[in-house]
Amino acid sequence: MLNIIAGTFSTGTPPVPPNSYESIATVTVGSGGASFIEFTSIPSTFEHLHIRYSCLNSTTTSSLMQVNSDTGSNYSYHYLGRAGAASVVAGGGSTQSNIFLGNTQADAIPMVHIIDILDYKNTNKYKTIRLLSGGYQSAYAPWVGLLSGLWQNTNAITSLKLYPGSGTLSQYSKATLYGIKGV
Repeated sequence: MLNIIAGTFSTGTPPVPPNSYESIATVTVGSGGASFIEFTSIPSTFEHLHIRYSCLNSTTTSSLMQVNSDTGSNYSYHYLGRAGAASVVAGGGSTQSNIFLGNTQADAIPMVHIIDILDYKNTNKYKTIRLLSGGYQSAYAPWVGLLSGLWQNTNAITSLKLYPGSGTLSQYSKATLYGIKGV
C-alpha cells in the first residue's frame, strides 16, 4: 500500500492496482449479425462492472442497454456531447424502457462505448451508469459524449443486454464485460 501512495506522489497519477480488472466474458457478433449482446449470470464477486463495447448497426439508430431483462419505465439518462466542429448537444430522458448509449451510423464507423456500472450488487440503492461514447453519427458527424444513466431498482445486477433501437448488430460488433475489484 505504501508503494501505491508513494507512486501517486511521484507521478501525480494514482496507479491502477495490479489485477484490479478481471475479464468476465467477451461476445463478438458473427456473420449474419445479431439482435443483441447479452451478459447473463454476472457474478457478485466484484465492486463495479466495466464494459468495452464497439458496435456496428445495420441501420442508423440508437444504441441501448437494459438491466436484468427489465422492460419497464425504470430508466433515465442524460448526455452532453460535442458534435462535429462547432455544435454542443445535451439532453436526457426519464421514465424510459432502457438506457440510451448514443446513436450510430449504419455500418459505417463503429460507435465505441466505455461503460462503468457502479455498485452493481448493492441492494440498498439504485444503480448508476456512466459512460464515454465516441464515433460517427450522420446527424452530428464526429461525436464524443459523456452520458449517465440510472436504473431505478435496488436489485443486484445479474444480466445486461446491449442492443440497437432498430435493425441488428452487424458482424464484428464486440463487447467485453469486466469486474472491478475493490481497492
